[in-house]
Amino acid sequence: MSQPSRLIIATRASRLALWQAEHVRGRLLALYPHCAVELLTLTSRGDQILDRTLSKVGGKGLFVKELENALLDGRADLAVHSLKDVPIDLQASFELCAMLERADPRDAFVSNRYGALRDLPEGAVVGTSSLRRESQIRARYPHLVVRPLRGNLDTRLAKLDAGGYDAIVLAAAGLERLGLAQRIRAVLDVEESLPAAGQGALGIEIRADRDDARAWLAPLASARTTACVTAERTVSRTLGGSCQVPLGAYATSDGTSLHLRALVASADGTRVLHAEGSGPATQAESIGAAVARELLDKGASSLLAELPAHD
Repeated sequence: MSQPSRLIIATRASRLALWQAEHVRGRLLALYPHCAVELLTLTSRGDQILDRTLSKVGGKGLFVKELENALLDGRADLAVHSLKDVPIDLQASFELCAMLERADPRDAFVSNRYGALRDLPEGAVVGTSSLRRESQIRARYPHLVVRPLRGNLDTRLAKLDAGGYDAIVLAAAGLERLGLAQRIRAVLDVEESLPAAGQGALGIEIRADRDDARAWLAPLASARTTACVTAERTVSRTLGGSCQVPLGAYATSDGTSLHLRALVASADGTRVLHAEGSGPATQAESIGAAVARELLDKGASSLLAELPAHD
């Protein structure tokens, strides 16, 4: 296989997205030391619209559209994403060619006054941009007030520090990647807050016709993470998952077998359906489909039908 002489990575402009792109750049330089690896920094619609929740402005696709345009017109060879931000059904022109080894997939509790969700008094305000987090918080702590929180990581922390919220819930991996682990007061156990499909993992997207790029990027892929995330995203795909759906899916694997748990909830958290399944890691997609069918058998369709359409 010929080695690349130049690779351009499309990335969003947020500090976390740039960290992720630089991380992939470093991995590529280690593989191909004579390759010029450059970043193309773009601003997405998801970064521009901060006054409404994602579920009301078009969903996760807002974060990837500009990067995909750069792949299509040849300005970039690859795009780096947080996998939880990547729509389940990519257009046929694109593919996720590599899923890197996963960081901590759990949610993190961040507060300047309290040590954990259970410590918050009645009426305390918790900020989150995620219907998945919101529904699980409401289910366990109905005495709390959950309010939308948009913006990049630094913006969300600034809103907490300004006193607009008593606590906020964020992805632990993002805080750790930016050297902000000291802001984490508690990491939420998956029993308390089941992660989003793909949370904590990075995905590399390319144009589907780029056989050369697929071969160059293949060494970055983690087989274990790929199996886990495939199972998780299959649940989401089967249920029509998007950021308009309060859906969690989290798989673990020892490299041979895989265990998957998933949930779907009503937006207000009054109904939460759980399912889980296990099997060979090579059957990740089948396990995901089986767990999704169990959720449907338990009544997930009626929960999903009750969700309001986004604006």
